Amino acid sequence: MRLYDEEISSRLLLGTAQYPSPSILQRAIRDSGAEIVTVSLRREGADGADGFRDCIRQTGVRVLPNTAGCHTARDAITTAHMARELFSTSWIKLEVIGHADNLQPDIFGLIEAARVLSADGFSVFPYTTDDLVVGEKLIDAGCRVLMPWGAPIGSAQGLRNADALRSMRSHFADVPLIVDAGIGRPSDAAEAMEIGMDAVLTNTAVAKAGDPALMARAMAMAVEAGHIGFCADPMNRRETAVPSTPVLGLADFG
Repeated sequence: MRLYDEEISSRLLLGTAQYPSPSILQRAIRDSGAEIVTVSLRREGADGADGFRDCIRQTGVRVLPNTAGCHTARDAITTAHMARELFSTSWIKLEVIGHADNLQPDIFGLIEAARVLSADGFSVFPYTTDDLVVGEKLIDAGCRVLMPWGAPIGSAQGLRNADALRSMRSHFADVPLIVDAGIGRPSDAAEAMEIGMDAVLTNTAVAKAGDPALMARAMAMAVEAGHIGFCADPMNRRETAVPSTPVLGLADFG
């Protein structure tokens, strides 16, 4: 998988919020095999930020800072610039939240911020909806990756509109698509990959599991299985049964 000209082996991205302890977070990252983790700048500003940075640094993974909690393009742009200085990376997961309850992206602010940040040399990973027109606008703004939601953040509802994601896969055939938000179980991750998504990002489903490290491992296996299944070109669904053993040529014992 190539993301902004970088070769990435793992198709599972992991969020780093809400874990019971730093050691459990480290085990989850290790067992997930993830090469990229997202980090909120607001988390960095809290007490113990240096310890948290060290915790992530020790895992050796690549950090993808995000603009979580930003509700305007201006705030997201400012946060992105701060993240670039703090983490020494031009990669940014861009979030501009438009709805306080379902955390749906503000697509107008998102496109505005994406255009400004792309022009300023950022590699933008936009958290967006599954709307094709919005996707086109983000590509025009300079994004080379799209991160459509599966369902509202932290809801664990899985893929609420799998048909829309299939349409995105068909329409943006050459654009990396990463399902972000809504993944609740390994089966959700496998479904996303079977549709043809390039990767899955999950946080809450792992962090809030009874055993986060074990869930991280399960998510990694599901992502791999789903991707391999997609590459194998699975058969289409049928409305009626079709015998696996040919009827013609059977022996007649009558």
